[in-house]
Amino acid sequence: MKEFILASASPRRKALLEEIGAAFTVRPADIDEKAISASTPAETVKKLALSKARFVFEKYKDVHGCAFSHTAVLGADSVVVTEGEILGKPADAAEAVQMLKKLSGKAHEVMTGIAFVTADKTYNECVKTKVYFNRLSDEFIKKYVATGSPLDKAGAYGIQDGGLVEKIEGSYSNVVGLPLERVEEILKAEGFLKG
Repeated sequence: MKEFILASASPRRKALLEEIGAAFTVRPADIDEKAISASTPAETVKKLALSKARFVFEKYKDVHGCAFSHTAVLGADSVVVTEGEILGKPADAAEAVQMLKKLSGKAHEVMTGIAFVTADKTYNECVKTKVYFNRLSDEFIKKYVATGSPLDKAGAYGIQDGGLVEKIEGSYSNVVGLPLERVEEILKAEGFLKG
């Protein structure tokens, strides 16, 4: 099976790809994410994912002096969008508390931009999942933030952590960080996963 590069340090994305039996190596993209934006949250995550994938693709190509036809890179970026506002990863515990209070008792969207870049083809898409949050008490939020789990996640939460989410519409794995259903289709189409 052909191997590709995952341009992300996310342990959750790595675990999801391992679940489907993909063969890949991890080489995170070293880009300034704050410098990248677009007119809408969906376009922003697409642009970020593509920037990460292209950065690693070019870097890998340069190391070998040429672009191998089998070189492929998967980039991804996830954000939480509530009432038109993008929530990325919280800067600290206080910001995590603010984010969770914003999401409490309401619906929001998780958008993941994905980019799969090869020498002759580029996929660049955004997958959206609607998430309905339970009403969270101040005490619950305080205890949850104290676990440290929300600090490295967009929107300050992980769907896999209990008690937060009432229901979702769309891809569960997308909320974890990678829309596996769509990624699987792309990998199979390009020969990086058995059909």
